[in-house]
Amino acid sequence: MKRVITYGTFDLLHYGHVNLLRRAKEYGDYLIVAISTDEFNWNEKQKKCYFSYEQRKQLVESIRYVDLVIPEESWEQKLEDVKLYKVDTFVMGDDWKGKFDFLKEYCEVVYLPRTPEISTTQIKNDLQR
Repeated sequence: MKRVITYGTFDLLHYGHVNLLRRAKEYGDYLIVAISTDEFNWNEKQKKCYFSYEQRKQLVESIRYVDLVIPEESWEQKLEDVKLYKVDTFVMGDDWKGKFDFLKEYCEVVYLPRTPEISTTQIKNDLQR
């Protein structure tokens, strides 16, 4: 069984997120999604989410491409997760291109293009207008 992992906040879930998860699942049989916890988002990214971690987890778990959701609690946990879950392919959006190449020693690293016309930031900005 080929295992794939990806990471994200997944706040204000939209079709760009679903596209990313669908394409990530195409790289294997089992897709693990690590969702940033509220504490990690605030302490490390200075981001406040609209939905709580538990709400975001419930939304992502309902997507048919997703097999397992785990919490992301630190930047450093990615290598630990790759080893712990015996990951074959690590997938991220291409806005992170090159940032996780250190994982190539342990698994394949793939950067997928984002869905260009949609983002959570865009949705938040549009709602503020």
